[in-house]
Amino acid sequence: MNGENLTPILDLLDVIGIAIFALSGAAVAAKERQTFVTMAFFALVTGVGGGTIRDVLIDAPVFWISDPKVAGICLGCAALAWFTPVRLWQGKAFDIGDGAGMAAYAVLGSAKAVAYGVPPIPAVLMGIITGCVGGIIRDVVAGRPSIIMQPELYVTAAALSAGLTVAGMALAPSLGIADGWVWATGFASGFALRAAAIQFRWGLPSYGAGAARDE
Repeated sequence: MNGENLTPILDLLDVIGIAIFALSGAAVAAKERQTFVTMAFFALVTGVGGGTIRDVLIDAPVFWISDPKVAGICLGCAALAWFTPVRLWQGKAFDIGDGAGMAAYAVLGSAKAVAYGVPPIPAVLMGIITGCVGGIIRDVVAGRPSIIMQPELYVTAAALSAGLTVAGMALAPSLGIADGWVWATGFASGFALRAAAIQFRWGLPSYGAGAARDE
């Protein structure tokens, strides 16, 4: 695999991540009763935000500039949100869908970084950035509290997907494992952790929990 040919599996993960994040951005704008133009803007910046920063950092062509289908997916998601009740895009089920997008993007981001020769630890960070930054941009622009400011597992799930992807791609040749199985495992593991965190309210201990803080 090289930097310009990331295989149909990663292309599929790319489309999944773009669509889910774009829809989440449009849904936030819909909840705030914004215009269609604003909804389309939210869909675009949420759908491509993390991948754009990743591509700039790894010195790759920014993926959506030369691929017209990306903007089309984002506009389509904005139209879907515009013509449907906003309640369809809220609640636990949608949060789980967002977790699927996060895991897909974390795998894609880390795999692309590896393909461009990025060392393992930075490659994991590229996966985390790809999986999380679009949602962060969405929340900041909307003036909402970001999920990363909560103890609930989110970045941790992205890190699991990215870490398994990078480690698996390093070990796959010697173990005779196809990259497709590595990516599927990375996606499934991160998504399962995120879904469990939503269902059972799993979170990491926050600073000062269980002890008095200095004033």
